[in-house]
Amino acid sequence: MEGRSLLRYSFFLFFTLLLILFTLSNLPSPPPHQAEMLDCAAHSSWCTSKNRIQSKKPDFLHKPTNPSPRHHSAAVPRHPLDPLTVTELNRVQKIIQNHDFFRNKAYALHSVVLEEPEKQVVLRWKKGESLPPRKAAVVARVGGASLVLTVDLSSGDVVRHEMGQVSGYPTMTVEDMTSATWAPLASAEFNRTVVERGVDLADLACLPISTGWFGKSEENRRLIKVQCYSLKDTANFYMRPIEGLTVLVDLDTNEVIEITDKGKNIPIPNAANTDYRFTAQNSYQRLINPISLEQPKGPSFTVEDDHLVKWANWEFHLKPDPRAGVIISQAMVRDPWTGDMRNVMYKGLTSELFVPYMDPTDAWYFKTYMDAGEYGFGLQAMPLDPLNDCPRNAYYMDGVFAAADGTPYVRSSMVCVFESYAGDVAWRHSESPITGMEIREVRPKVTLVVRMAASVANYDYIIDWEFQTDGLIRIKVGLSGILMIKGTTYSNTNQVNNQEDLYGTLLSENVIGVIHDHYITFYLDMDVDGSNNSFVKVNLQREYASPAESPRMSYLKAVRKVAKTEKDAQVKIQLYDPSEFHVMNPTKKTRVGNPVGYKVVPGGTAANLLDLNDPPQTRGAFTNNQIWVTPYNASEQWAGGLFVYQSHGDDTLQVWSNRDRAIDNKDIVVWYTLGFHHVPCQEDFPIMPTVSSSFDLKPVNFFESNPILNIPPNFENDLPVCKADASA
Repeated sequence: MEGRSLLRYSFFLFFTLLLILFTLSNLPSPPPHQAEMLDCAAHSSWCTSKNRIQSKKPDFLHKPTNPSPRHHSAAVPRHPLDPLTVTELNRVQKIIQNHDFFRNKAYALHSVVLEEPEKQVVLRWKKGESLPPRKAAVVARVGGASLVLTVDLSSGDVVRHEMGQVSGYPTMTVEDMTSATWAPLASAEFNRTVVERGVDLADLACLPISTGWFGKSEENRRLIKVQCYSLKDTANFYMRPIEGLTVLVDLDTNEVIEITDKGKNIPIPNAANTDYRFTAQNSYQRLINPISLEQPKGPSFTVEDDHLVKWANWEFHLKPDPRAGVIISQAMVRDPWTGDMRNVMYKGLTSELFVPYMDPTDAWYFKTYMDAGEYGFGLQAMPLDPLNDCPRNAYYMDGVFAAADGTPYVRSSMVCVFESYAGDVAWRHSESPITGMEIREVRPKVTLVVRMAASVANYDYIIDWEFQTDGLIRIKVGLSGILMIKGTTYSNTNQVNNQEDLYGTLLSENVIGVIHDHYITFYLDMDVDGSNNSFVKVNLQREYASPAESPRMSYLKAVRKVAKTEKDAQVKIQLYDPSEFHVMNPTKKTRVGNPVGYKVVPGGTAANLLDLNDPPQTRGAFTNNQIWVTPYNASEQWAGGLFVYQSHGDDTLQVWSNRDRAIDNKDIVVWYTLGFHHVPCQEDFPIMPTVSSSFDLKPVNFFESNPILNIPPNFENDLPVCKADASA
């Protein structure tokens, strides 16, 4: 067995080396005086101890060509909100290495991003003017302490910020995750246990699972739990768990603290029919003919200076972010009557994701993930797949991030921008024949989509920011990927005692899909025609008419109430207590006197049902309401707090909002949480069809009338007729 394992391990190293060489060959040239720019392959996935199983056809046969690589070494910032460039990251690294905080000490940089200038400075800045001083916001671990620093790129000054008594640790580095998954292999007890469970060590694949926080025994050290799977005969190792085997590891020392195995009687599920790759399928069904959006005149959008997107009547700043994924800033829409660009939203981003699993047993109770604050939502974003993730004519944007030692690396094709036409209608009206007027007016709806996809281990999240010409912004979340499943002794439901709780659904032989929730909380700094806005609940109430007034007994009346403080604006969506939720500017009015505004149109309103005192819910208290409104505070951007890992829930959106600060006619931030309950079903096996939900930011009395009344319809001569080319 040892000889076979050594042979497999040699093959693993060989294929890994080939992968790294291929990745390096596609990276831009390194900047001057920079020995290397880390490849994203080395920083993009968690550890497996064996190369992916080969299927009948080699993988490369179906892989599309990636978009042309960009040479980031020459990039320079042109806007106050542009992310740090490779040159700037190298400068930060050098300053850090030479500073007293770090000199001759072991350290890790958990976050290195632009420290954005003050909001009013950005709003006053005009293109062509000098940029405000460029600074980096750095979160580091040095000697067991977490530091929050500002690094001035010009002067080289480093300022340390006091964090007070908040609990928790910074987002894990990719190096943390990788080293944690290797740590158990140093334990003879672990290796012996794996072999006793019938798994060859060469077939092992392990995942780092955040521990949450459940009491004092978990304080004063960074901990992580590692669980493992078998790769034998399938790439889909998630379907082959070594159930009940959990290893507790110290993240700082990689010491194995405890090994628990409570699943010795549970078999490893079968590998048959679990491989989802196209090359692994014996046959395929072409259910539809290939379809593509053709643009003979090219796309209608432009990306100026690498980050400024202009399309139709919209303009906004776009950048990748290691924690949020993507950040949309200074979104403005053109007024069709004045021609002016009007402010809608200063900043929008994915603030946090909370994914609690509903199994209280030993190997599962702690699975209550915070995907942005613990793992880095942007760090887990994978390169998008042209023609499948994004259509032809999409524009691709790379992320440039810093590794734990500060070295910059590129996450290629992390974001795409494209125009979408799904056959939808922007507006229409056909006149009834009884009027004698032959009128049929229809306008097609074309939208602009900004997309990223994060693969947080098994789950894939697709995040879309969709802009419409009528001024609406739709924020959409798609869930796909692979279930985190539980091994079981059962192969059929007729074996299950009716009184027994499986905590999920039997999906296949020895496979349970565990019930879980997904909550995605968005940060929306609305600046509707200016920074000072108010939040208004427009409640639809039943009113009664007197018999003398009308034959009608009842009707609905819109009752408007301005939220004066934060607690006034905490909203739990209720079907039988309907309301609209307006962000309006009380100082700007239409010609007939209505205050201009935008409204939050809810969607995906699954509510968190956990007990409020349950430790996971204390940490995830930002999901207690679907809508919150807080006064703008540059330090309040992450709903779960700045330090989420093992936090106690003492620095969350719930804590801030309970201060009950004034929000009327202030610079305010709206927070919205999309929620999904997921009771797995057999159609989710072995990989899930995408499930989506969305919410809207919709103009309400923002324009004087329909802003797209004068857009033209399509005419036959506008659109080419595409035919198959015999020579193709």
